[in-house]
Amino acid sequence: MTRPFDYFVIYAEMRTGSNFLEENVNEYPGLQCYGEAFNPVFMGGANKTEMLGVTLQEREADPERLLQRMQAETEGLPGFRFFHDHDPRILDKTLADPRCGKIILTRNPIDSYVSRKIAAETGQWRLNDMKNAKSAQITFDRAEFETHLDKLQGFQRRLMQGLQTSGQAAFYIGYDDIRDLDVLDGLAAYLGVDHKKERTTQRTKVQNPSALEHKVANFEEMRAEIAQIDRFDLTRTPNFEPRRAPAIPSYVAAAEAPLLYQPIKAGPTAAIEAWLTQVDGVTADALRRGFTQKTLRQWKRQHPGHRSFAVVRHPVVRLHAAFVAHILGHGDETFGEIRENLRKNYTLPLPEGAPGDDFSADQHRAAFLAFATFVKGNLGGQTGIRVDAAWASQTEVLAGFAQFQVPDMVLREPDLKTGLAQLAAQAGVAAPDFAPAPDKGPVTLADIYDREIEDAVRSAYQKDYMMFGFKALRL
Repeated sequence: MTRPFDYFVIYAEMRTGSNFLEENVNEYPGLQCYGEAFNPVFMGGANKTEMLGVTLQEREADPERLLQRMQAETEGLPGFRFFHDHDPRILDKTLADPRCGKIILTRNPIDSYVSRKIAAETGQWRLNDMKNAKSAQITFDRAEFETHLDKLQGFQRRLMQGLQTSGQAAFYIGYDDIRDLDVLDGLAAYLGVDHKKERTTQRTKVQNPSALEHKVANFEEMRAEIAQIDRFDLTRTPNFEPRRAPAIPSYVAAAEAPLLYQPIKAGPTAAIEAWLTQVDGVTADALRRGFTQKTLRQWKRQHPGHRSFAVVRHPVVRLHAAFVAHILGHGDETFGEIRENLRKNYTLPLPEGAPGDDFSADQHRAAFLAFATFVKGNLGGQTGIRVDAAWASQTEVLAGFAQFQVPDMVLREPDLKTGLAQLAAQAGVAAPDFAPAPDKGPVTLADIYDREIEDAVRSAYQKDYMMFGFKALRL
C-alpha cells in the first residue's frame, strides 16, 4: 500500500497538549515524531543542539537538510511539532507540500493562556506524576491575553490560507480529543497507519485539571474583560476589494534630489510633480519615471539617504477628482467604455456626449452622487466593472505599495506644506514652497458638497475613514 505522505507536521502552540499528542503518535507502529525539530534555539527538546547527525548551525544554514535526513533515516513516517515562532522557511515548505501530512492541534485560548502563565510561575512545563505537581494562581491581564490571542489567530489564518490556496486538507484535533482513542486511531489512519490503540500514553499528565475560577485570582474581572473581547470581530469593515500591485511604473523621482513620490491616483499628483521640479530647478521632462523593480533598486543605490512619500487625500475630494477626470466628460483621461456602461446600465445621469454649458450644478451633483453609489458596490465586489486605481481605497493602494516599497512618509493633503518641508530636510535638500492646485471646472466640489454627499462617500469608503480617521470635509 502506498503511503499517503512522506512526512507529517503537528502545527500547535505552547500549552495546547502537543507533548501528550506526540507521545501518543509515537506509540503507533511506523510513526516517529521528533519534537520541536525546528525550534530556533534547540532541536527536538530543550538544550539539544544536534539531531540525526545534523547540528543546529547546519540546520540554520539549510533547514531542509534536517527534513531530508528525517525521511532518509526513519523507519516509517517521520514528523515533528511546529509552533508559530519556529523556522518560517519550514512553514512555507510544509504548507506547500502535498506530501506532508498536516495535523492542526488547537485549544481554547483562555485555557492555553492560563496554563502558560502557571507554568511560567511554577517552572513546571511538564508533569509525569501528580506527586510532583506544582500549582499557582495567576492574575489575568487583558492586554497580555489579547497579544496571546492575536498570535494564535494569526497563525491559524496563515495555516488556513496555505491549505486553501494549495487545495489541501488537514486533520484537526482539539486538546480535549487527545484522550479519545477513536480520534487518535483516525489520526493514525489519516497518516496511513492501520492500528488500534488500547489506551493513551501514561507518561505525561494533565498539570492543572481544576476549574479556571480556582486558577485565576481575579476570575470575575477576567470573565468581565473577556466578555468585551469581540471574538467574532463584529465591528470589522468587510473588504472585498482586489489586492493591488505595487504600481512601481507610476512612481516619480526628482531629477537629482533623493526624493521618490509614490502617487495614489486621483490625488494631488500635478501639484506634487510641480514641487519636485522646483526642488532641482528643472522642467517636468527631467523627472524620473517609468521605473521597474530593477531600475528602482538601482536608483536607490545611487541615491543614499533617499526618502519616499505618498499623499492621502480626503475621500470626497479624491472621488470627485476621479469623477471629473475619468467619468464626467470626454477628455483624454475619460474611461469611455466605463462611462458608457455607467450611463446605460447603472443609470448615471450623464448625457451621451460631453456635458455642455447647460449641464447645471444640480445635474453635476446628481451624477456624482450616483457615481458614489456605484463605487460602493464596485468596491464591494457587486459589479462586473474593474476597480480602477483612481477610486480604489487608499488603504489598499498603500498595502500594494508595501509589497515592494513602504513609503517613508505618508502625508495628508492639507498638511503638505509642512510635511514636504520636513521630508526635504531629511533628504538634505532645500524645500521650495508648495502651491496646491486650485479646484477648476465649471462646477467645483464647493458648489455641490453637502451632508448627503459626505454620507454617500463615507458609505463607500468606510475602511479609509476608519483607518485614516477622516472627518467630514470642511470647504
